[in-house]
Amino acid sequence: MDRFLVPEIDDMKKDSPPKPQVFGRYVVADPRVCHGQPTFRGTRIMVSQVLEQVARGVAWESILDRWEGKVTKEAIAEAVRLSSQAFLEHAQEYVAEPTPT
Repeated sequence: MDRFLVPEIDDMKKDSPPKPQVFGRYVVADPRVCHGQPTFRGTRIMVSQVLEQVARGVAWESILDRWEGKVTKEAIAEAVRLSSQAFLEHAQEYVAEPTPT
């Protein structure tokens, strides 16, 4: 008779898909998009791709051209701010061992 019981509400919640995480106005992480990696809202452009371009010294205007206007200057600035904040909060995790001389 137990096999005919209706599942508990909590059990049904476990099966519901995870919700997107919103990090700011432009940066989101949706488990259904790019395997949950942070992307720019409404695109499949991963934040890490744009940050790599910034780190290589690519001019922001060139980045905007590369992504055909799907990423704005404001979105790039938000990604840089978020990555800066994350680094400051986790800097101790990136301390390099001194190299012997």
